Amino acid sequence: MAAPLASRLRPRTLDEVVGQEHLLGAGKPLRVAMERGETGSILLWGPPGTGKTTIARLVARHVEGEFVPFSAVTDGIPRIREIVGEAEQRRQLGARTVLFVDEIHRFNRGQQDALLPHVESGLLTMIGATTENPSFEINGALLSRMRVFVLQPLGRDAIEGLLDRALGDADRGLGGRGLSLAEDARTLLAEQVDGDARRALTVLEAAALLAEAAAGTGTPGGSGAAAGVITISRDEVEGALQQRVAVYDKSGEQHFNLISAYHKSLRGSDPQGALYWLARMIEGGEDPLYIARRTVRFASEDVGLADPRALEIAIAARDAYQFLGSPEGELALAEAAVYLATAPKSNRVYAAWKAALDAARETPAAPVPLHIRNAPTKLMKELGYGDGYQYAHAAPEGYLPQDYLPDEVGGRTFYVPGPFGFEKEVEKRLAWWRALRDQQERQEP
Repeated sequence: MAAPLASRLRPRTLDEVVGQEHLLGAGKPLRVAMERGETGSILLWGPPGTGKTTIARLVARHVEGEFVPFSAVTDGIPRIREIVGEAEQRRQLGARTVLFVDEIHRFNRGQQDALLPHVESGLLTMIGATTENPSFEINGALLSRMRVFVLQPLGRDAIEGLLDRALGDADRGLGGRGLSLAEDARTLLAEQVDGDARRALTVLEAAALLAEAAAGTGTPGGSGAAAGVITISRDEVEGALQQRVAVYDKSGEQHFNLISAYHKSLRGSDPQGALYWLARMIEGGEDPLYIARRTVRFASEDVGLADPRALEIAIAARDAYQFLGSPEGELALAEAAVYLATAPKSNRVYAAWKAALDAARETPAAPVPLHIRNAPTKLMKELGYGDGYQYAHAAPEGYLPQDYLPDEVGGRTFYVPGPFGFEKEVEKRLAWWRALRDQQERQEP
């Protein structure tokens, strides 16, 4: 059986690598290191299908080392011992060992500790490949001994160029089979693979088989192909694509990046962005109640008293989702997202709460002023508890100026209302109470 198209077309030289010009273009850091044969141990971090394994193989070729694959999933410490023994034998013969660790984010601590001294000594040149943020997954000691290179998803032009190469290469690709790709099919395929070269080639190969079957060739390159060009249509590409899978990891960096994008879109008053990132999380399988909790938090932190209804809407959306479930309850989350994104914003309560916490931690033993202490017993009253307290409802204005803070923090202001929404009304009330206090102070002898 022939190897898959993506395997057959794997680049054999740096110039054949599609994309990653920021690393492999002329004069760029990784290319320069490879051409000098001095890469050292490196970590390639990027999405699927961006060339991590290909680059690792090319590194081994440029440093003239033996390429040894290692799976962090299936291989264990006994295999590491074998690799180390073989590497020592090669070094005695003047040869190098390039250890390629795929899915290095799945390394357990024992595996990392077993490899660390051999990476540190230079016995092994290690190349790790990961789709996950290495900051979260890899031992700091091991990570500090590796240069990290970030790979990017391939752009649409790069994907289209790769498709053209596959259709035109008679030796390793689909050339010679009388195939072409309709322009709308080419555009669709380039857009739908999310910058994943391997997926692009896999879908192209499947679509080619569908087109050949529809043309009645029976087998690739059969009599139907000889009769004329077979055009791979948009329908055949759609059939090969099947359902597009959301790129999302509920426990990794994507989880934190997308919830951050959602929160910042709400804060930035962008309902379009908020809805998009909400949809991305829902489609990716995120727990809607986690999103609901973050939405409630946002209502308190970023809208606050600029719109007191914001917290009510967020709580109602959570309750509606719990009552309805998916997919009906998702609309309540969307409604809350739009409401919060378009609400006036204020973090004044958030800032006031932080300031009050700081003051409470600075003065944990500050006594409650006597006049606002509880006085349920005769002794407490004799000691002055509650003495001088003024009952606010006894005043026509419903307000009697008095101090409610201990002396240690007297005069401190924690909450200052903002200029938007309901907080404008709050500021009017505070200003009126300040005027009543000033009036009373002027009247006092």
